[in-house]
Amino acid sequence: MDASVQAWIDALPAGRQAEARALVALFSDETGFAPRMWGAMVGFGRYGYVYDSGRRGESFPAGFAVRGREIALYVLTDDGGTAGLAGLGPHRAGKGCLYIRSLAAVDESVLRAVVRARVDAVAARWGVLSA
Repeated sequence: MDASVQAWIDALPAGRQAEARALVALFSDETGFAPRMWGAMVGFGRYGYVYDSGRRGESFPAGFAVRGREIALYVLTDDGGTAGLAGLGPHRAGKGCLYIRSLAAVDESVLRAVVRARVDAVAARWGVLSA
């Protein structure tokens, strides 16, 4: 694990550190990419995008962040769809992310499928993903 990711995890409240380590393992397994810090977010992989407006950027296809009492999971498709979330467990959905209060409260197999679907959707829309 990258030293900056490990330092970020070490700085989290004790109760969140184990969840962050578990999410790093889960996202690494499902994306095939190592974790990398993107500001206060842990992202997996990288891709470039260009919108119809000409705006360009770079982002990660999937990732997470600890936001106070919730964990933000950046795994939803750009259309804001929530297909595949049945059976996940308690969560709320934003435009591009899921918010959960506890990793233990969600079904890991459903979360893994959602992460894979997000990475597949990004690859289909934007092309090559890299580390």
